[in-house]
Amino acid sequence: MIIGILKEPTGENRVSALPEIVAQFVKLNTSVIVESGAGDTAFAADADYTKAGAAIHTRSEVLSQADILLSITQPSETNFKSKAVVLGVYQPLFNFQLMKEWASKGFTTFSMDTIPRTTRAQSMDVLSSQANIAGYKAVLLAATTYSRYFPMFMTAAGSITPAKMLILGAGVAGLQAIATAKRLGAVVEVFDTRPAVKEEVMSLGAKFVEVEGAADASKAGGYAVEQTEEFLQKQKQKIAESAAKADIIITTAQIPGKKAPILITKDMIANMRSGSIIIDLASVTGGNTDYTKNNETVVVNNVSIIGNSNLASMQASDASKMYGKNIFNFLKLIIDKDGNINLNFEDDLVKGTCITHDGQIVNERTAQLIN
Repeated sequence: MIIGILKEPTGENRVSALPEIVAQFVKLNTSVIVESGAGDTAFAADADYTKAGAAIHTRSEVLSQADILLSITQPSETNFKSKAVVLGVYQPLFNFQLMKEWASKGFTTFSMDTIPRTTRAQSMDVLSSQANIAGYKAVLLAATTYSRYFPMFMTAAGSITPAKMLILGAGVAGLQAIATAKRLGAVVEVFDTRPAVKEEVMSLGAKFVEVEGAADASKAGGYAVEQTEEFLQKQKQKIAESAAKADIIITTAQIPGKKAPILITKDMIANMRSGSIIIDLASVTGGNTDYTKNNETVVVNNVSIIGNSNLASMQASDASKMYGKNIFNFLKLIIDKDGNINLNFEDDLVKGTCITHDGQIVNERTAQLIN
């Protein structure tokens, strides 16, 4: 059985597996082929893959020969091997037409962004591993873009007050952003619709701003849920008060399969301090501000709104290392001891991550979008 690793498109610096993970693939009694140059932007040379036991091939050869095809973003081609297993982060609730096409061609698709957020799945949770990096990188990006210091300084030339940061969302990215911002000396406030995260936020040294009346997210598998209009109005008022005082805002709010909610409005931005920064990690699904554009920086009233949902790509080596380990742990569920594909759909993680199989879309939410 052959595992194939594709080179990602320009702008995506990560790779599905570094040579150290490829060596572990080989121990699963599989063969590994890698597209030439796949690891270059993550600082892994073809020679490193060869030493790990892989063979270097052209893209067309990898596409046509691999039984399991690894690609973080969806490949533009569809000339995969018959009944190939395709695995990556494909956002099926947005790319459902592509999923329909792949199903019609008989491919089995696993989209790792749909894996159930359970304790057992933690070692395979690519969203969490990459969000951790994104939260860290968001703060560093803000620090290099912001025209003032983050920490408080007492100098002979006068005192510098610490930067005030507002973080919307205390998931993995938000919590890492808190920790990084505190290390740099910022004063941090945090909003989240889940009261359960208050203790984690406070343990990192940030202030948790509560809004009463949030919808129960305990049964959403770790994902955000839609809120009532009444709650949204209360939240809007609270956020407006904090945004007016903030120098840096980092937004992380996304709802699977839906446009990102607008949390920072035009009016809020108009009342922000000149020179303030907004880092919008939800830009790929529309963004959390009225002005966000994905992969662009928009300046409004001297407030810079940076739309970037792929900050993990800027930390390509460690991001690839963590992603590859997630993938390796998942592949152990679908590869038997003889190195053959063995799909056990009685396993909740295998079933929950599978989007297409045997000519059908088997993920219920994706299927509903087509019917």
